[in-house]
Amino acid sequence: METKNRTEGQSGSTGITRLTDEQFERLRSFIEGELGIRMPPQKRLMLESRLQKRIRALGCHGFSDYIEHVFSGDGVSTELIRLIDAVTTNKTDFFREPDHFALLLDTILPDGCGRLGWGQSAPLRVWSAAAATGEEPYTLAMVLSEFGRTLPGFSFEVLATDISTEALEKGRRAVYREERIEPVPAELRKRYLLRSKDRAAGLVRVRPELRSRVRFARLNLNAEHYGLRSHFEIIFCRNVIIYFERPKQIELIERLCNHLTSGGVLVLGHAETLAGRNLPLQPVGPTTYRKIGGGRQASGTPDRDRTMSASQ
Repeated sequence: METKNRTEGQSGSTGITRLTDEQFERLRSFIEGELGIRMPPQKRLMLESRLQKRIRALGCHGFSDYIEHVFSGDGVSTELIRLIDAVTTNKTDFFREPDHFALLLDTILPDGCGRLGWGQSAPLRVWSAAAATGEEPYTLAMVLSEFGRTLPGFSFEVLATDISTEALEKGRRAVYREERIEPVPAELRKRYLLRSKDRAAGLVRVRPELRSRVRFARLNLNAEHYGLRSHFEIIFCRNVIIYFERPKQIELIERLCNHLTSGGVLVLGHAETLAGRNLPLQPVGPTTYRKIGGGRQASGTPDRDRTMSASQ
């Protein structure tokens, strides 16, 4: 690649040049416009650090070459996705914010199944909308499976989406280091996880019967349309809206509401709030809300369509 970066400042011992103001603005504009993620000047060093790995991997001569590659016809189909992978945060754990799972098991599921027949005539549909590397959707699958042990005929399916292709691939593999499963209760470890035959490797894998209940797909929550052909009784979208500007937060929650069935439940992260927003939701627990009334439906989508889909 031809060197294009003579005006860029050196970044010390790394040998890779620094982002100019113009380059940072171009990347910031793309990230905020495409992902809805805030990229203030304070995140400039973080962005530089993460993208330097991609520059080395591609053999670029600096940020000028890299940005030209990213937005070229050759790079747009692959490197834009890698750029998104580099700047998104995929922090997650099994049974993270456990109060939500206790509320689900003790209150939400008994109520929904008793009053609304969830999971009986057709599978209960659950969406983990920021699935990262899979810990949340597999936790949901464990909790739903445990509930099903007490209710004959109960069935469910989990859609796990994320914008990061790298994270999704890890979720599909469903292999985790032993220290990652420490929050999982011992009884559930025995029931739903398999240890590697090579004990020295320190790895576990989710059992195939549980993996079969979870489908992973790539989806950008900042997109105007999600390409989903179904509605959900339960949506988990935790620790996502905190990264969005307020107008984007409202747009996101409205889109999620459009994919909730009447009486369906939306769960946000403990640091997130809907205070002051005019939405068809009422609180039923900590950062947990039930959809009231029919509300708007996703364009052209019947409320009871049972086929789940998402952009790949």
